Amino acid sequence: MSVAFDFKSVNATEFGVGLEENEGQHFVLVPVDASVQDALREMVQTTQSEMNEIDDPPLPYEPSQKYASLEHLYLALDDEMATQIRTLHQANNLPVSGKVMSDTSNVFCYFAKMVDGKKRRLTAIRRATAFKGILKSRLVQFTTDALRLIPDKVFKLDNDFDLIADDDGVSVLRPSGFEFVGQLKEAILAAAPANVKLIQSDLPFVDFAPILEYASKHPRAARYVASIRAQKEARNVDKAFLLKLCENTGVKVEEVKGKLIIEDSSVMDFLGVLDRRLYQVELVKGSPESFRAASRRKITS
Repeated sequence: MSVAFDFKSVNATEFGVGLEENEGQHFVLVPVDASVQDALREMVQTTQSEMNEIDDPPLPYEPSQKYASLEHLYLALDDEMATQIRTLHQANNLPVSGKVMSDTSNVFCYFAKMVDGKKRRLTAIRRATAFKGILKSRLVQFTTDALRLIPDKVFKLDNDFDLIADDDGVSVLRPSGFEFVGQLKEAILAAAPANVKLIQSDLPFVDFAPILEYASKHPRAARYVASIRAQKEARNVDKAFLLKLCENTGVKVEEVKGKLIIEDSSVMDFLGVLDRRLYQVELVKGSPESFRAASRRKITS
């Protein structure tokens, strides 16, 4: 899956950094010359090639999933989990400063913004890790037949980006980088009440009070809730089947006046059932076995 962008008609290429300061996070453009602009475009194309080698088309991003270091994932630009990325992608007239690179301790990411001949935008982002270590080390340069220490601070570009955003969506190469730069932990926790409310509308026979209280304080539970809501996994769930699966997988549920009440100790397991992570198989007659899936991918025929 290629981003909607023409690299042969790039009209503008900008470089910038994300800063984490007392007042919060913000983004600043940094002037760069033509050679750096060429390197940034090459990084974007390398990233796209690496993505397509993993999966083409990409898989949808699911917040409850445990991903490998490299995956090819996708989510729509208007998805609430892409809020931070969308804000940067659509930003106009960002402040410009070359001085921010004199102290990189507050830099949490760097990015490239490009515009092609059809005025389509592309934004590529990389979590800032490698160059911070380099700034603290002694580098040498070979010049005039001799090695010498480089006295100036050095910024090292990586070979690729963690993610690329175009006007339609966000393509992810490194899920951990996307989650860090996109502030997913904070965003998903903040969205937990709204997500629980939407799930409850699909499951009116479940008491969601303990789930709401737990998910509002625990990131992992909030991720499950976000995944269930995003994948619409609570729709058309049969009450009897749900109760039976809970019983078979050890989820402590009590039915009171037609409502399923989940014990506090079983909230995560109940969310696991809804997120299709707790299941039971019986390959040996009379010996059913229950399992928990750390990661899963739906099989489609």
